[in-house]
Amino acid sequence: MSFARVRALVVVGVLVVAAVVLVIVALTKDTQGDPVGDSCPAGAPRVDIELPDDPAQVTVKIYNGTTTPGLADSVTTEFKNRRFTTQKPAENKTRYSGIADIKYGPDAVGKAQLLRAYFLDQSKMEYDAKRKGATIDIVIGKDFRQLATSTEVNQSLAAVGEPTVPPGACAKPATKKKDADS
Repeated sequence: MSFARVRALVVVGVLVVAAVVLVIVALTKDTQGDPVGDSCPAGAPRVDIELPDDPAQVTVKIYNGTTTPGLADSVTTEFKNRRFTTQKPAENKTRYSGIADIKYGPDAVGKAQLLRAYFLDQSKMEYDAKRKGATIDIVIGKDFRQLATSTEVNQSLAAVGEPTVPPGACAKPATKKKDADS
């Protein structure tokens, strides 16, 4: 065996040993071993930021915040026609001057984002960390004209982007969705 070949084998051997040592050091000194969801501070609410696949997964209760009689009934019917789960509409105690006021809790952050798109991102969003359940209350205001069309909803969702975690909260671990072909 020639001296050049021995020298090449020694260099390759040293490089292999160095690579093995580097990998071992990287794995033992890694500080990112904990899943992201486990870094949630104690007492912080875990919120569901997943957008629903089907509007039937979203439950809404519509309140009439205007002087127009029957407005909550008609908006509830509109949401029913779009396959949302609805509760009996009601009158709001106070009048609302905007388009809509969407009130939701930790279990409905992603669902509220979907509803926001039906008002073309012009609604007021009110997150309450202490609110229980996934039902979303919507107060219809005097500036409301109509719900967005399917195309407008899709465009609004694309413009707004993915739902974000409210301040002081942590995202729930994502649930695994079943593949359509399995």
